[in-house]
Amino acid sequence: MSSATANENCLGWAARDASGVLSPFKFSRRAVGKDDVSIKITHCGICYADVIWTKNKYGDSKYPVVPGHEIAGIVKEIGSNVQRFKVGDHVGVGTFVNSCRDCEYCDDLLEVHCLKRAVLTYNSIDVDGTITKGGYSNSIVVHERQDFYHDVTSPLLCAGITVYTPMMRHKMNQAGKSLGVIGLGGLGHMAVKFGKAFGLNVTVLSTSISKREEALTLLGADKFVISSDQDQMAALAKSLDFIIDTASGDHPFDPYLSLLKTSGVLVLVGAPSEVKFSAASLLRGRITISGSATGGTKEIQEMVNFCAAHGIHPNIEVIPIQYANEALERLIKSDVKYRFVIDIENSLK
Repeated sequence: MSSATANENCLGWAARDASGVLSPFKFSRRAVGKDDVSIKITHCGICYADVIWTKNKYGDSKYPVVPGHEIAGIVKEIGSNVQRFKVGDHVGVGTFVNSCRDCEYCDDLLEVHCLKRAVLTYNSIDVDGTITKGGYSNSIVVHERQDFYHDVTSPLLCAGITVYTPMMRHKMNQAGKSLGVIGLGGLGHMAVKFGKAFGLNVTVLSTSISKREEALTLLGADKFVISSDQDQMAALAKSLDFIIDTASGDHPFDPYLSLLKTSGVLVLVGAPSEVKFSAASLLRGRITISGSATGGTKEIQEMVNFCAAHGIHPNIEVIPIQYANEALERLIKSDVKYRFVIDIENSLK
């Protein structure tokens, strides 16, 4: 049944200002509407987006910010119209919790590109006018269309889909072709896993030699190249069909574009503060540069099914909520292998 009133007993961890420091925070969740699902959160992944909005890096943070948009949990209540789920179902929630469901993109199940703007899982305006709050909390209310059965770990709902969507759109699933992956964090290690599952020859491009062994042995990459080594980069010139750039720090683009074959594609999924490259880098090689966010409900379900069929899951480090501040600082320093996941159920009390 639907709740008549809001849930006033939600506990989370929130940042109150641009320091980004999180601490316990009690707040109300909106009432469960007829098309909504209320979820007891069991786990939540930590994403670089959590750094961006807790620290107000885009200048639009709506404090207090409760971050987290890689959510796994169990249905505890459903609205009267809900057909897809029942109480007790294991579900996942990604980067958005609602959309207009009426524009051309929503009709194509690409809700993340909703013309009226999708309601993001946190730091967004919800249907009742309140500010959405994310998965560093013990419950959440979402429209049933934004839930997914989950047989895999919560980071797939952001890190996974963020790389899977552009890889499929740009046909980076053609066995035998070559893929370069810039950065080996939460997104990068998933790009390597998808690339190998697609039958690609995968080269990891990193500034850190310490990641070489894991890239080659743990993740199964075919090559590992130190991107600051000019000789190694020169040896790779015009050898890659695709590059997926997961790096969030500022970095040069021309050296990477030189690695692409004619008509090669570079997809940017990280969040550097600026993107600069020479026009000649595009013109000479007929290069395409593309950007991509996460994905819509159809793509997410397709990815979840693909991961289940191929045994793909993120490499994670499970932490208690009390470690969240340190985890965010380690994330900034790229000191995680490869995704932190908060054990909400057992540590948020």
